[in-house]
Amino acid sequence: MPADSQFKMDAHCFLGVDGCRAGWFFVAFDGGGRAAFGIADTIHDLWARYHHAAAILIDIPIGLVSGHAAGRPCDAAARRLLKPQRHSAIFSPPCRQALAASDYATACRINQQTCGRKLSIQTWNIVPRIREVDAFLQRTPAARGIVRETHPEICFWALAGGRPMAHSKKSADGRQQRLDLVERWYPRSDQLFNSAMRHYPRRQLAPDDILDALANAVTAVRLKSDGATLPAEPDVDRCGLPMEMLYARFD
Repeated sequence: MPADSQFKMDAHCFLGVDGCRAGWFFVAFDGGGRAAFGIADTIHDLWARYHHAAAILIDIPIGLVSGHAAGRPCDAAARRLLKPQRHSAIFSPPCRQALAASDYATACRINQQTCGRKLSIQTWNIVPRIREVDAFLQRTPAARGIVRETHPEICFWALAGGRPMAHSKKSADGRQQRLDLVERWYPRSDQLFNSAMRHYPRRQLAPDDILDALANAVTAVRLKSDGATLPAEPDVDRCGLPMEMLYARFD
Protein backbone atom coordinates (compact mmCIF):
# COMPACT_ATOMS: atom_id res chain seq x y z
CA MET A 1 0.00 0.00 0.00
CA PRO A 2 1.75 3.17 -1.16
CA ALA A 3 2.28 6.29 0.85
CA ASP A 4 1.03 9.50 -0.72
CA SER A 5 4.37 10.52 -2.19
CA GLN A 6 4.56 7.46 -4.43
CA PHE A 7 1.86 8.39 -6.94
CA LYS A 8 -0.62 11.11 -7.78
CA MET A 9 -4.29 10.40 -7.27
CA ASP A 10 -6.77 10.79 -10.09
CA ALA A 11 -8.89 13.92 -10.21
CA HIS A 12 -12.03 13.97 -8.06
CA CYS A 13 -10.57 11.84 -5.29
CA PHE A 14 -12.05 11.47 -1.81
CA LEU A 15 -10.22 12.08 1.45
CA GLY A 16 -10.74 11.26 5.09
CA VAL A 17 -8.63 13.32 7.50
CA ASP A 18 -7.85 13.07 11.20
CA GLY A 19 -5.50 15.08 13.39
CA CYS A 20 -2.40 13.24 14.58
CA ARG A 21 0.70 14.14 16.56
CA ALA A 22 2.62 15.06 13.40
CA GLY A 23 -0.14 17.07 11.70
CA TRP A 24 -3.07 15.79 9.64
CA PHE A 25 -3.18 12.12 8.68
CA PHE A 26 -5.25 11.39 5.58
CA VAL A 27 -6.49 8.46 3.52
CA ALA A 28 -7.28 9.19 -0.13
CA PHE A 29 -9.32 7.09 -2.57
CA ASP A 30 -9.53 7.80 -6.28
CA GLY A 31 -12.01 6.77 -8.96
CA GLY A 32 -9.80 3.89 -10.05
CA GLY A 33 -10.04 2.16 -6.69
CA ARG A 34 -6.53 3.11 -5.61
CA ALA A 35 -5.76 4.31 -2.10
CA ALA A 36 -2.94 6.32 -0.61
CA PHE A 37 -2.16 7.74 2.80
CA GLY A 38 0.10 10.41 4.23
CA ILE A 39 0.60 13.17 6.77
CA ALA A 40 0.29 16.86 5.88
CA ASP A 41 1.95 19.35 8.21
CA THR A 42 -0.91 21.85 7.87
CA ILE A 43 -4.38 21.94 6.39
CA HIS A 44 -3.07 24.42 3.84
CA ASP A 45 -0.46 21.88 2.72
CA LEU A 46 -3.17 19.24 2.39
CA TRP A 47 -5.32 21.56 0.29
CA ALA A 48 -2.37 22.47 -1.96
CA ARG A 49 -1.90 18.77 -2.70
CA TYR A 50 -5.59 17.80 -2.98
CA HIS A 51 -7.47 20.93 -4.04
CA HIS A 52 -8.98 18.89 -6.89
CA ALA A 53 -10.71 16.51 -4.44
CA ALA A 54 -14.45 15.96 -4.68
CA ALA A 55 -14.79 15.72 -0.89
CA ILE A 56 -12.48 16.06 2.11
CA LEU A 57 -14.07 14.96 5.37
CA ILE A 58 -12.18 16.11 8.44
CA ASP A 59 -12.67 15.35 12.10
CA ILE A 60 -12.63 18.89 13.47
CA PRO A 61 -15.40 21.35 14.41
CA ILE A 62 -15.91 23.91 11.64
CA GLY A 63 -18.96 26.12 12.23
CA LEU A 64 -18.88 27.74 15.70
CA VAL A 65 -21.55 29.39 17.81
CA SER A 66 -21.37 33.07 18.70
CA GLY A 67 -23.38 35.14 21.10
CA HIS A 68 -25.45 33.51 23.81
CA ALA A 69 -25.99 30.01 22.44
CA ALA A 70 -26.16 26.78 24.40
CA GLY A 71 -24.22 24.80 21.79
CA ARG A 72 -24.26 23.41 18.28
CA PRO A 73 -27.29 21.33 17.25
CA CYS A 74 -25.03 18.89 15.37
CA ASP A 75 -23.16 18.00 18.57
CA ALA A 76 -26.39 17.41 20.47
CA ALA A 77 -27.76 15.26 17.64
CA ALA A 78 -24.56 13.20 17.50
CA ARG A 79 -24.62 12.56 21.25
CA ARG A 80 -28.21 11.33 21.05
CA LEU A 81 -27.27 8.81 18.36
CA LEU A 82 -24.20 7.55 20.19
CA LYS A 83 -25.76 7.06 23.64
CA PRO A 84 -25.07 5.23 25.85
CA GLN A 85 -21.67 3.96 24.67
CA ARG A 86 -19.82 6.64 22.70
CA HIS A 87 -21.60 9.96 23.31
CA SER A 88 -18.72 11.25 25.44
CA ALA A 89 -16.55 11.25 22.31
CA ILE A 90 -18.40 14.36 21.11
CA PHE A 91 -16.66 17.37 22.64
CA SER A 92 -18.39 20.75 22.72
CA PRO A 93 -16.22 23.13 20.67
CA PRO A 94 -15.43 26.67 21.85
CA CYS A 95 -17.57 29.59 20.87
CA ARG A 96 -16.01 31.80 18.21
CA GLN A 97 -14.98 34.44 20.73
CA ALA A 98 -13.04 31.90 22.82
CA LEU A 99 -11.13 30.68 19.78
CA ALA A 100 -8.78 33.67 20.05
CA ALA A 101 -7.92 33.09 23.73
CA SER A 102 -4.24 32.64 24.49
CA ASP A 103 -4.67 30.40 27.53
CA TYR A 104 -7.11 27.88 28.98
CA ALA A 105 -8.36 30.09 31.83
CA THR A 106 -9.23 32.92 29.45
CA ALA A 107 -10.96 30.57 27.03
CA CYS A 108 -13.04 29.11 29.87
CA ARG A 109 -14.06 32.57 31.08
CA ILE A 110 -15.11 33.69 27.60
CA ASN A 111 -16.98 30.47 26.89
CA GLN A 112 -18.74 30.64 30.26
CA GLN A 113 -19.91 34.18 29.54
CA THR A 114 -21.07 33.29 26.02
CA CYS A 115 -22.37 29.73 26.25
CA GLY A 116 -22.90 29.22 29.96
CA ARG A 117 -20.20 26.57 30.34
CA LYS A 118 -16.45 26.26 30.55
CA LEU A 119 -14.35 24.28 28.10
CA SER A 120 -13.08 20.80 28.83
CA ILE A 121 -9.33 20.39 28.76
CA GLN A 122 -9.78 17.94 25.86
CA THR A 123 -11.48 20.67 23.85
CA TRP A 124 -8.81 23.22 24.76
CA ASN A 125 -6.13 20.81 23.52
CA ILE A 126 -7.61 20.84 20.02
CA VAL A 127 -8.27 24.59 19.87
CA PRO A 128 -5.09 25.21 17.81
CA ARG A 129 -6.40 22.76 15.20
CA ILE A 130 -9.87 24.32 15.21
CA ARG A 131 -8.26 27.74 14.82
CA GLU A 132 -6.09 26.48 11.95
CA VAL A 133 -9.00 25.05 9.95
CA ASP A 134 -11.24 28.03 10.70
CA ALA A 135 -8.63 30.50 9.44
CA PHE A 136 -7.97 28.36 6.37
CA LEU A 137 -11.64 28.18 5.37
CA GLN A 138 -12.14 31.90 5.87
CA ARG A 139 -9.27 32.78 3.54
CA THR A 140 -9.88 29.93 1.05
CA PRO A 141 -13.45 30.20 -0.27
CA ALA A 142 -12.82 27.47 -2.85
CA ALA A 143 -12.36 24.94 -0.04
CA ARG A 144 -15.82 25.54 1.41
CA GLY A 145 -18.18 22.78 0.39
CA ILE A 146 -15.24 20.41 -0.10
CA VAL A 147 -13.52 20.48 3.30
CA ARG A 148 -16.39 19.56 5.59
CA GLU A 149 -16.84 18.33 9.13
CA THR A 150 -17.55 14.79 10.21
CA HIS A 151 -16.92 12.72 13.31
CA PRO A 152 -15.45 9.20 13.07
CA GLU A 153 -17.78 7.78 15.72
CA ILE A 154 -20.75 8.97 13.67
CA CYS A 155 -19.18 7.43 10.55
CA PHE A 156 -18.69 4.12 12.39
CA TRP A 157 -22.24 4.37 13.76
CA ALA A 158 -23.52 4.65 10.18
CA LEU A 159 -21.23 1.87 8.93
CA ALA A 160 -22.68 -0.39 11.63
CA GLY A 161 -26.25 0.25 10.51
CA GLY A 162 -27.03 2.86 13.14
CA ARG A 163 -25.34 1.22 16.12
CA PRO A 164 -22.66 2.87 18.29
CA MET A 165 -19.38 1.05 18.74
CA ALA A 166 -19.38 -1.28 21.74
CA HIS A 167 -15.72 -0.72 22.64
CA SER A 168 -13.36 2.24 22.91
CA LYS A 169 -11.17 2.85 19.88
CA LYS A 170 -8.15 2.71 22.20
CA SER A 171 -8.79 -0.97 23.03
CA ALA A 172 -7.80 -3.97 20.93
CA ASP A 173 -11.45 -5.03 20.62
CA GLY A 174 -12.46 -1.53 19.60
CA ARG A 175 -9.77 -1.30 16.93
CA GLN A 176 -10.75 -4.67 15.48
CA GLN A 177 -14.45 -3.81 15.48
CA ARG A 178 -13.77 -0.61 13.55
CA LEU A 179 -11.35 -2.26 11.12
CA ASP A 180 -13.88 -4.99 10.37
CA LEU A 181 -16.48 -2.33 9.52
CA VAL A 182 -14.35 -0.35 7.07
CA GLU A 183 -13.15 -3.58 5.44
CA ARG A 184 -16.72 -4.29 4.33
CA TRP A 185 -16.52 -1.24 2.08
CA TYR A 186 -12.80 -1.16 1.34
CA PRO A 187 -11.45 -4.74 1.50
CA ARG A 188 -7.82 -3.63 1.62
CA SER A 189 -8.30 -1.62 4.82
CA ASP A 190 -6.21 -4.06 6.84
CA GLN A 191 -3.35 -3.70 4.37
CA LEU A 192 -3.56 0.10 4.45
CA PHE A 193 -3.72 0.10 8.25
CA ASN A 194 -0.62 -2.09 8.57
CA SER A 195 1.28 -0.12 5.91
CA ALA A 196 0.62 3.15 7.72
CA MET A 197 1.63 1.58 11.05
CA ARG A 198 4.95 0.52 9.53
CA HIS A 199 5.48 3.81 7.72
CA TYR A 200 5.11 6.17 10.68
CA PRO A 201 6.44 5.85 14.25
CA ARG A 202 3.94 6.03 17.12
CA ARG A 203 5.30 9.44 18.14
CA GLN A 204 3.76 10.72 14.89
CA LEU A 205 0.70 8.56 14.34
CA ALA A 206 -1.54 6.45 16.60
CA PRO A 207 -3.51 3.38 15.43
CA ASP A 208 -6.88 5.04 16.04
CA ASP A 209 -5.85 8.01 13.85
CA ILE A 210 -5.59 5.59 10.91
CA LEU A 211 -8.96 3.98 11.61
CA ASP A 212 -10.67 7.36 11.99
CA ALA A 213 -9.25 8.64 8.69
CA LEU A 214 -10.28 5.39 6.97
CA ALA A 215 -13.86 5.72 8.20
CA ASN A 216 -13.96 9.35 7.08
CA ALA A 217 -12.59 8.43 3.64
CA VAL A 218 -15.03 5.55 3.10
CA THR A 219 -17.82 7.96 4.05
CA ALA A 220 -16.54 10.66 1.67
CA VAL A 221 -16.82 8.26 -1.29
CA ARG A 222 -20.53 7.74 -0.64
CA LEU A 223 -21.55 11.34 0.04
CA LYS A 224 -22.83 12.09 -3.45
CA SER A 225 -25.27 9.18 -3.53
CA ASP A 226 -25.97 8.49 0.14
CA GLY A 227 -24.81 11.54 2.10
CA ALA A 228 -26.67 13.08 5.02
CA THR A 229 -26.03 15.69 7.70
CA LEU A 230 -26.63 16.16 11.40
CA PRO A 231 -28.94 17.99 11.72
CA ALA A 232 -30.86 17.50 8.47
CA GLU A 233 -30.97 21.27 7.89
CA PRO A 234 -27.79 22.74 9.41
CA ASP A 235 -27.48 26.35 10.47
CA VAL A 236 -24.47 28.44 9.49
CA ASP A 237 -22.35 30.48 11.87
CA ARG A 238 -21.63 34.21 11.65
CA CYS A 239 -18.83 33.54 9.16
CA GLY A 240 -21.08 31.51 6.89
CA LEU A 241 -19.59 28.15 7.89
CA PRO A 242 -22.08 25.29 8.36
CA MET A 243 -22.55 23.75 11.80
CA GLU A 244 -22.97 20.19 10.62
CA MET A 245 -21.61 16.65 10.75
CA LEU A 246 -21.68 14.63 7.56
CA TYR A 247 -22.22 10.89 7.35
CA ALA A 248 -23.37 8.39 4.74
CA ARG A 249 -26.12 5.81 4.75
CA PHE A 250 -24.73 2.30 4.37
CA ASP A 251 -28.02 0.35 4.55
